[in-house]
Amino acid sequence: MTTKPLTGKIALVAGATRGAGRQIAVQLGAAGATVYATGRSSRAGRSEMDRPETIEETAELITGAGGTGIAVRVDHLVPDEVRALVERIDAEQGRLDVLVNDIWGGDPLVTWEKPVWEQPLDAGFRTLRLAIDTHIITSHFALPLLIRRPGGLVVEIGDGTKAYNDENYRLSVFYDLAKVAVNRLAFSQAHELTPHGCTAVALTPGWLRSESMLENFGVTEENWRDALEKQPHFAISESPAFVGRAVAALAADPDRGRWHGRSVSSGELARVYGFTDLDGSRPDAWRYLVEVQDPGKQADVTGYR
Repeated sequence: MTTKPLTGKIALVAGATRGAGRQIAVQLGAAGATVYATGRSSRAGRSEMDRPETIEETAELITGAGGTGIAVRVDHLVPDEVRALVERIDAEQGRLDVLVNDIWGGDPLVTWEKPVWEQPLDAGFRTLRLAIDTHIITSHFALPLLIRRPGGLVVEIGDGTKAYNDENYRLSVFYDLAKVAVNRLAFSQAHELTPHGCTAVALTPGWLRSESMLENFGVTEENWRDALEKQPHFAISESPAFVGRAVAALAADPDRGRWHGRSVSSGELARVYGFTDLDGSRPDAWRYLVEVQDPGKQADVTGYR
């Protein structure tokens, strides 16, 4: 029987209700970890995203994959709730080995492709709070537990590598700031964690086939290629399991410090660690976007997945 590389490790995936967060939690569980899966959407009630996925479902998927899933309803904008979460992890486990900040939840608030003077301020600032403040609040309370042991890992999940976000405008001022800030936050935390022997990494999935993205195209994970008729470049998309496997690979790597302070993508890590998406491919979405989609070339994923 093969030993799972993360057996005995404790992870917190903040923002694990759906999408990337859910599969990050599941893939950490598949590698043997005990995973605390948090979010605002539970069987007791939905968040402002108003979607059906729940943290309880995520916890069940973690356990079904071979780990131990623990669902905790937390609003990561409320410091007292995050403090209570970390105190519970400390009381139950006495350690924290992996922190994944994947909190977002801002989609219903974003006004796309309008200049700042046409943006509603309340919704714009709420977007920034959901995208940035939640990560800072969570790190504030969780990192003292993580740094008790050298070797801890913090992963900031964003949308776009540092190079891409630094050179490309992302649809609106508030959305652009939200995406740039997460990469910078990992860089800042790397400096603060260095004396404690811990690693901080900014990680982005590619074009993610999240639940909402699939619904937007009117497809499922099983027939997602039917969406190519509407958007041919969707051929480079990846399942949420791909970025989940990227986080699990980082967490299991004794030499993970080589990524310290860096901004990386799931496709980049797949080339190094050798994991694949569910279909056996290795989509390199951000290279494809720069080299094929953005220059206006015809969709062709040859050499990119």
